[in-house]
Amino acid sequence: MSYNRKQYHRRSIRLPGYDYTQPGAYYITICTYQKQCWFGDVVNGIMHCNQLGHIAHSFWLALPCRFPHIQLEAFVIMPNHLHGILMILDGQSNTMITDYHPRKMEKFGKPVTGSIPTVIRSFKSAVTKRINLLRRSSSPPIWQRNYYESIIRIESGLDKVRDYIVNNPQHWDSDQENPQSHPSYQVDSLDLYF
Repeated sequence: MSYNRKQYHRRSIRLPGYDYTQPGAYYITICTYQKQCWFGDVVNGIMHCNQLGHIAHSFWLALPCRFPHIQLEAFVIMPNHLHGILMILDGQSNTMITDYHPRKMEKFGKPVTGSIPTVIRSFKSAVTKRINLLRRSSSPPIWQRNYYESIIRIESGLDKVRDYIVNNPQHWDSDQENPQSHPSYQVDSLDLYF
């Protein structure tokens, strides 16, 4: 059988040529594998994390300890995804405007130290390792293969994203990520894996 480049090539969702180590604000969404509700429940518009949700929460809070150039902004752990804003600080100013600078590009198998992809990869790996130890299994996966990010370029954009994140639990009943509001999604019970 011959190698089919199109079949096995993973298309990057990163902005081509963008330097993900430069100072600025990055809006991140990380989803669980097949939108499994691993992390808890939303009750009356309030997210209640279970043990796995607390693991994800604590590792997100620990990111600035591992990556001192990272500052956390608003974030929320939802039953099957996480929204958060990561700020990369330059140590001299806290400006929000990011400019396009083609430098330090991520390449497959060659991570860039301190870049947003490296930070997210580290977070997902740490959460996965802890949860897999707890459940004594590595199957099914905890996270979907990639994540979503947006570069927040202006202060008003930051305010809108903050509001969205903070209010996300209140809109869970109609959220596209909520399997109960979209019956086509199959949700497994956590009891099957512990």
